[in-house]
Amino acid sequence: MPQTVKAPLDADEERVTRAQRLLIQLGAALVSHPFDTHTHDRLRAFLAKDADGVLASLETLQQRPETELRRRIAELAGHTLRPFGESA
Repeated sequence: MPQTVKAPLDADEERVTRAQRLLIQLGAALVSHPFDTHTHDRLRAFLAKDADGVLASLETLQQRPETELRRRIAELAGHTLRPFGESA
């Protein structure tokens, strides 16, 4: 299997990725311990401090044209994506 080199994330990709991981962790924590005040405090802090920046980064990423998204996915995944039905 060929070894892949991970491309670094740009600032918007990094911000959204970190937020997604944090929110998944907080969501899981809220499900398992719904009244844990520490979890609620962490969620409130994220919403007050970071949510606006993350939403702006997400909007920036969503505005990328499809060709740029495909190129970026290929860079991050270490391979080329081809349109459905196109053979190598």
